[in-house]
Amino acid sequence: MESALDFHTARALLEWQIELGATEAICDAPVDRYALTDVSPSRARAAAAAAAPPTPFIAPEADPLAEARDMARAAATLDDLRDAMGEFDHCELKKGARNLVFCDGKPGSRVMLIGEAPGRDEDLQGKPFVGRAGQLLDRMLDAIGLSRRDSVYITNVLPWRPPQNRDPRPDEVAMLLPFLERHVQLAAPDVLVLMGNISCDAVLGRRGITRLRGQWTEAWGKPALPMFHPAYLLRQPGEKKKAWADLLDLNAWLEDNR
Repeated sequence: MESALDFHTARALLEWQIELGATEAICDAPVDRYALTDVSPSRARAAAAAAAPPTPFIAPEADPLAEARDMARAAATLDDLRDAMGEFDHCELKKGARNLVFCDGKPGSRVMLIGEAPGRDEDLQGKPFVGRAGQLLDRMLDAIGLSRRDSVYITNVLPWRPPQNRDPRPDEVAMLLPFLERHVQLAAPDVLVLMGNISCDAVLGRRGITRLRGQWTEAWGKPALPMFHPAYLLRQPGEKKKAWADLLDLNAWLEDNR
């Protein structure tokens, strides 16, 4: 059957259909376009993003040593430093300790003693060298005319007691060493006395107190004298004569460098 449309009319209608988007051949069965999945790139990306779980935010891992350095450097006074150490939360020892053991004695003294770590008595009272070892230390200082009340300033390598009084681990010492160095800078003593192996290892990077004791050296720009720890002398009373010799040497240095 011939179409009633002439060629030009039929072509115009076809171009109009193409302009409307009717460019596919008619199928034998109708197609429900609303039931088809939209697979356009933008819709596919949106669907994939909605289906995927959000990526959790992972905070960057803190660097305890870098944070300790920054906090120590920012401390302008000894009180600032005490507060900074109290706010430092990266050392696990803090969780098991009763008190922060910061210092004892007279700030500004010519002599600064650096012990190892608090024991039970120090942890309870919040001061270094207050047990039997502290009592012996007081007698040793008194023998050469010094005292923590008037002429000696005292601190420890670590401000918190290790469990069961174990030796501090190297990572614990390294983490807190910036605070100790800043402590020495702010206290500004003329001379350091390093009491025991842990103190020598932390400050000098050397162990072997039986070889180091009595040998003058330098630490952080200051004269330093390693000595036996009083707790060691309580266990080895025969070594007290060597400690007495070191005390006399310290007293002579103070006399010669007034």
